[in-house]
Amino acid sequence: MEQGSVLMQRYELGRLLGQGTFAKVYHARNLITGMSVAIKVVDKEKILKVGMISQIKREISVMRIVRHPHVVELYEVMASKTKIYFVMEYAKGGELFNKVVKGKLKVDVARRYFQQLISAVDYCHSRGVCHRDLKPENLLLDENENLKVSDFGLSALADSKCQDGLLHTTCGTPAYVAPEVINRRGYDGIKSDIWSCGVILYVLLAGHLPFHDSNLMEMYRKISKGEFKFPKWFAPDVRRLLSRILDPNPKTRISMAKIMESSWFKKGLDKPVTIVSENKELAPPLDADGLFEAPENGGPIAESKQEHAKPCNLNAFDIISFSTGFDLSGLFEDTDHKKEMRFTSKKPASAIISKLEEICKCLRLKVKKKDGGLFKLEDSKEGRKGTLGIDAEIFEITPLFHLVELRKSNGDTMEYQKLLKLELRPALKDIVWTWQGEKPLQLQHEVVLEEQEPSSIGA
Repeated sequence: MEQGSVLMQRYELGRLLGQGTFAKVYHARNLITGMSVAIKVVDKEKILKVGMISQIKREISVMRIVRHPHVVELYEVMASKTKIYFVMEYAKGGELFNKVVKGKLKVDVARRYFQQLISAVDYCHSRGVCHRDLKPENLLLDENENLKVSDFGLSALADSKCQDGLLHTTCGTPAYVAPEVINRRGYDGIKSDIWSCGVILYVLLAGHLPFHDSNLMEMYRKISKGEFKFPKWFAPDVRRLLSRILDPNPKTRISMAKIMESSWFKKGLDKPVTIVSENKELAPPLDADGLFEAPENGGPIAESKQEHAKPCNLNAFDIISFSTGFDLSGLFEDTDHKKEMRFTSKKPASAIISKLEEICKCLRLKVKKKDGGLFKLEDSKEGRKGTLGIDAEIFEITPLFHLVELRKSNGDTMEYQKLLKLELRPALKDIVWTWQGEKPLQLQHEVVLEEQEPSSIGA
């Protein structure tokens, strides 16, 4: 990936903002709106090798349901043959960590960041999401010095809990991890996030960590016992608050509600922020399940090409889920791989629709058009289990690259598979680039899902 190159015909890439073991983050510009974004590029092969698929799935599903002014927003996700692209809100101010390393912050500044942090984390908790890796490196700042929580790669959803109602995965950054996480006896993700928020507040006000030792086991011992000292400049009210947050006993540790009721926290508190973003250019929340819901009423396909249904824009989560070796179907409901087949085509939607109409005419199938690029094909005769029905749905990736899904809606599965194998597949060969799970005959560099970056760069 080079600066100035165009990704997926939509984003012009800029400078490298940061990188980790499995990903790089670039600044980029939306070519249509001109809006600055950050694009996190994840190496698919690397995460497959180390078994991080569930972590990426979790990060996507979490960021879909968390929309808050102080949480970095996920605009969309795209996929190429070897990469996953998270297109996210760009935080121009960089990491809060860069301010902390320069020393302690003024009390009012630290309090404002802490208020925004608590607002965001409390909202995440209300949505059933625990972050589990809160630290200054994962807190970004926008151009107005507003805090943005980022990096939900280690987050946990409410349904991740075991039968005892607790989480059991030890994760996070050692200096910010709660005692119960270290003890490995199970922990409440909400309580552990509260502890991490307390460590962050201490760091903002003190300029150093409350629990620190060159010997990791000694540091763990201090964390387990809640052993730390307040700098002399800490006021009594913030000392009281931090003592209740950094309580090694999660059962008696202060709650989010009580933190927000404390006198130190409420001082200079801004008016409650509106959760829904006011930026009209931003995309609405991504709804992957909604793509599989089709309207009930529909009429025959119009003969005029101008009246053809417009294909549905393929949701980013589906692009990833359709990618061979990286199945995210667990994010969706009612997915039955035995009853559906997908293929990609480098033909325009009009050509795909015309081909479907031609095939249906030859096979004497009835065709009904529905909204959003969905077509219902029905056999003219009764089968073993009633009339065989097939839904054909066209998804637009780009105007000249589409994904088509064929799935049985009625009738016998064996009859459907026989029709697909003996009739539909051979008839569709002129417009099919590749069937899902099969390699295309030719890999051409201009194809939208083909990699567009030089081989010398690796995430």
